[in-house]
Amino acid sequence: MKRTIIKIDEEKCNGCGLCVEGCHEGALQIIDKKARMISDLFCDGLGACIGECPEGAITLEEREAEPYDEIAVMKKIALKGSNTVLAHLKHLKDHNEHKYLSIAIDYINDNKINIDLSLLNKKQKLFNIMENQTYSSCPGSKSMDFRNLSNSDSFHPSDDMPSALNQWPVQLHLVNPQAPYFENADVLLAADCVAFSLGNFHTKYLKGKSLAIACPKLDSNMEIYVEKLQTMIDHAEINTLTVMIMEVPCCGGLLQMAKMAIKNAIRKIPIKLIVVGIRGEIKNEQWVFDEKQ
Repeated sequence: MKRTIIKIDEEKCNGCGLCVEGCHEGALQIIDKKARMISDLFCDGLGACIGECPEGAITLEEREAEPYDEIAVMKKIALKGSNTVLAHLKHLKDHNEHKYLSIAIDYINDNKINIDLSLLNKKQKLFNIMENQTYSSCPGSKSMDFRNLSNSDSFHPSDDMPSALNQWPVQLHLVNPQAPYFENADVLLAADCVAFSLGNFHTKYLKGKSLAIACPKLDSNMEIYVEKLQTMIDHAEINTLTVMIMEVPCCGGLLQMAKMAIKNAIRKIPIKLIVVGIRGEIKNEQWVFDEKQ
């Protein structure tokens, strides 16, 4: 059958293993210092591993593949303990994969596996398990408290600062890529966390641009994002695309989607990358693609 499934660029892969730890379904292993997919059966095609890869070596593609098998996944991960199983169930729940979630829960009940399913509805307890057991390898999910370091007390604007937003909606799943405000526009594609981390986001970065926001770690059906960006490039004929991401590895998937859209598009436009630190500083700003490349 033809379905969406991950593709690994071995030249970019450095064998760090973050994608393996991020794939609770067990589809990936590090073999000969490279990430390899051991079976199509275990890949759900949701792309959670994309956000874990710091090198942008993982993308989604549509190809002939064995159908995803939730029972095979459960047989495999049940041996890894309750925390891995709960992480998998949360992954399915977060992506609204109710059919697979139902199959997984039936498997747990039928095989009398000792898993406290009530944790799926107890956010704090589940967060503690995820934080301590599952997300420890992902810098983007590490809890940090800035309250003692914040300079917010010294921030006293004399007037309310106006918004530079000139459109609605902004979430990439919801926007129409051929809306009038995208035509011949300079487009800003920002990770969800950017605007909350950057104090001058509106005045310096959003002003004069049309906006789309997305999260490569938590959003589902991200292949649609690539199609929409390609439509903006070829049909709305946008001028430039600025990609703003956080410094954490999981944000890198947003740049990879932009590059994939450029690769698939007939027109070629410049892409600027801006990387924002978790304390609101600019870590990197550079053009990563221009019309001459």
